[in-house]
Amino acid sequence: MKDVCARFISLVERGEYYDAHELLEELWFPRRFEKSAEVLLIKGYINASTAFELAKRGRRDAALRTWRVYLKYRPLRKSVASDTAEVFSEVESALERVYGHLLGE
Repeated sequence: MKDVCARFISLVERGEYYDAHELLEELWFPRRFEKSAEVLLIKGYINASTAFELAKRGRRDAALRTWRVYLKYRPLRKSVASDTAEVFSEVESALERVYGHLLGE
């Protein structure tokens, strides 16, 4: 998980939002029917990277709607194992930085 999250952060920070989305999609898709906090958070991170790609393409309103989907999953980080929570905290910090750059109001 840690390696995938590090690659996701790197892609997001380089503005490769579509590739970041695809990376997590590979992780999420086989587990998509699970309702665990971890799987739902991954789904939220996919939505965040989608929001960034939409913003990159000039679709601000759609990006903000998609970002709000991510926000509904974010509180679940408190429900995951401590080692995973630490990695997810790093992901969320990166997402917040990019959000401020792309969509900050």
